[in-house]
Amino acid sequence: MLRIGLTGGIGSGKTTVAKIFEVLGVPVYYADASAKRLMNEDPVMRQRIITAFGEESYINDKLNRPYLASVVFSDPEKTKLINSFIHPATLADAAKWMDLQKSPYAVKEAALIFEAGAEKHLDLVIGVQAPFELRMQRAMERDNISEDAVRSRMEKQMDEAEKMSRCDILINNDEKELLIPQVVVIHEQLLKNIERLHC
Repeated sequence: MLRIGLTGGIGSGKTTVAKIFEVLGVPVYYADASAKRLMNEDPVMRQRIITAFGEESYINDKLNRPYLASVVFSDPEKTKLINSFIHPATLADAAKWMDLQKSPYAVKEAALIFEAGAEKHLDLVIGVQAPFELRMQRAMERDNISEDAVRSRMEKQMDEAEKMSRCDILINNDEKELLIPQVVVIHEQLLKNIERLHC
């Protein structure tokens, strides 16, 4: 089975692309949602977070996301620290999930594929790209946040041009080129290549 990464910067529309893959019958692992689940359910991770950031990291046994975000995102060292808990746990969880899939290929959707070193465990990476202004507008509308807040988040991610240059396949989500046909072409190409490998 091929292991495919799917990435893109904030507001690029990578989750929309992931949903199209799902409609085509491809299993998708959502790294962000899985990280949140692990922070709530993994006892080792919970203990590390409490030790590093205090008891108030959890309220009524649930992750206190506003508190944690306020502590972590204001300090690059604390961001690095929490990522050192989350990235290895999510990589291990994704690998376990991939092993259970029975389809010709499966997709891992994650904003931080290269930052987390996840590309080493993948056969190829698809990047979703969109113009800066469009990404900014989408993120502001989706999360109901200011332009400054979006810029601050973008600054914490790898440079977009650098990220896209590392991807094997690119999808344009610029609202000019249709998205679904691009995904369908990639899907069919992947299935053809897999078939060829097994001949």
